[in-house]
Amino acid sequence: MKFLSTSAAVLVILFFSCHQAPQDKMAKASRENKGGWIYVHLEGDPSTIGYQHGYLLADEIDTNVQAVAYWLQHETHRDWQFYRNAAKDFLWNKVDREYKDEINGIVSGMQAKNKHYDSLDLTAYNALEELAFYYVPELENAAKPHSGDNKAPGNCSAFIATGSYTRDGKIVMAHNNWTEYIWGQHWNVVADIVPTSGNHMMMDCMPGFIHSGDDFVITANGILITETTITQFVGFDSTAIPEFVRARKASQYANSIDDVIGIFTTGNNGGYANDWLIGDTKTNEVAKLELGLKYSRVWRSKDTAMIGSNFASDPTLIAKETTFNPKDPTTSPNARKARMEQLVIVDLKGKLDVATGKEVEADHKDVLQNKMASNRCVICGHIEEDPHGAPEFDCPPFDPMGAVQGKITTSDLASKMEFWGHMGHPCGESFIGETFYKAHPEFQWQSKYLKNMISYPWTLFQAKQ
Repeated sequence: MKFLSTSAAVLVILFFSCHQAPQDKMAKASRENKGGWIYVHLEGDPSTIGYQHGYLLADEIDTNVQAVAYWLQHETHRDWQFYRNAAKDFLWNKVDREYKDEINGIVSGMQAKNKHYDSLDLTAYNALEELAFYYVPELENAAKPHSGDNKAPGNCSAFIATGSYTRDGKIVMAHNNWTEYIWGQHWNVVADIVPTSGNHMMMDCMPGFIHSGDDFVITANGILITETTITQFVGFDSTAIPEFVRARKASQYANSIDDVIGIFTTGNNGGYANDWLIGDTKTNEVAKLELGLKYSRVWRSKDTAMIGSNFASDPTLIAKETTFNPKDPTTSPNARKARMEQLVIVDLKGKLDVATGKEVEADHKDVLQNKMASNRCVICGHIEEDPHGAPEFDCPPFDPMGAVQGKITTSDLASKMEFWGHMGHPCGESFIGETFYKAHPEFQWQSKYLKNMISYPWTLFQAKQ
């Protein structure tokens, strides 16, 4: 990993200090550890928000960037400098000025805590998903065309519902994040951000992210956003706008569902291709934007329940931009789709609220076996315990990854800038590294950064008003 020289670090600190004293920058910022999460309140112009972020979370950013770089080296066979080069070659010049200022602010805040990173480190880190799982496979596929060797993740389960599907007729939105535990254990930041322009927003994220990343966002003007990935997606355009920039801009500046769709589709690079679930509490309408690279589709309604579990729905997008088989019931996305449809659309119709939403996120019913299980075919995924494996993920039958946390909100909660968060498996089970590594020593290499992932109770978060 490249660090700044001591002289360069000093110059960066002096530059920001000349414009605003550190104590002034931190005047409106705060941090609180709560329920396994780190809540941070960030407020001000872009460089101030960034400085607060970097200063308050310097240790956590340092730890997780190291863990991410370590995992990427092992799994993609490319070192951190490769990802820094990608940031320099085609990402940084497509980042909006205000987000460049925010990233530079994070760097400055970290420098003040003696953590010496630069803007390329933070840019590559923010673009983790689109670089590792879209850009790298695109390079590999160019060397062996039509191989179908793509790595677009099939992670996360989510729903958004409104009208006759919810208990009060208003919007309910829920999401659980599936990812590798080695960095998913650090997807534990609740960022409450009040920028000088745009929306007051609150989201979950990893330390150092200027966007949510797994994407669960509420805003003060009533916009709700979450998503699940389109698995086995093929395609990436390095000349277009990074996904993490569009995701942050949609959170900060969208005032309607149309705004969200417009921001995501403008300059779309295909990175981190998702089914975006969007709600507007002002109109009680929800929508699904299925966004590939060249193909997209939108569904919207004021009386529906929309689900996501990494399956695509549009036949053209499936045929043209994925290698996914929607007719194979044994894959994780299709198995979870069947269970989500049964729960969200049928069994719990008219009953969806915070309590039942939490039950959905913690669900362990395997529809293939028609029994409770702990594997990749249940909504609360536990791949570290899965004896079956699944080829669409291109991973071993056992793997330390799965549902690392969950979130849920409603129209009423969002009107008060509140959501519930659960750190660790939503079902309440904890991952204990010592036990897992004894049973699966092939993963002992991860023990350098992954010890345990403890499951905490559901915790209510409220933005600072």
